[in-house]
Amino acid sequence: MRLGNVIGHVTLSRQEASYRGGRFLLVQPWNAANYSGDDKPQASESTLVVYDQLGAGVGSIVGFTEGSEAAKPFPESTPVDAYCAAIVDKVFHQLPK
Repeated sequence: MRLGNVIGHVTLSRQEASYRGGRFLLVQPWNAANYSGDDKPQASESTLVVYDQLGAGVGSIVGFTEGSEAAKPFPESTPVDAYCAAIVDKVFHQLPK
């Protein structure tokens, strides 16, 4: 699981039935600077489209899975690249001494 900031959402004109009850979010994955307290994402990070059934909004920190693990929550085989698995309230990170 990786962490990222929700920076927007995707509006669909038509939706596949297997995606009912959720929506697609634009997520900026975290990098080392985010863990050190700097909230400015690096330009090299790609923005991802993440399927969400939890209700995360713009500005939320989410935990998301990618690849084959992203399709596991669906009862039938569903093509999805990333799935929102958690909405994170706070992150406490301490560098090892």
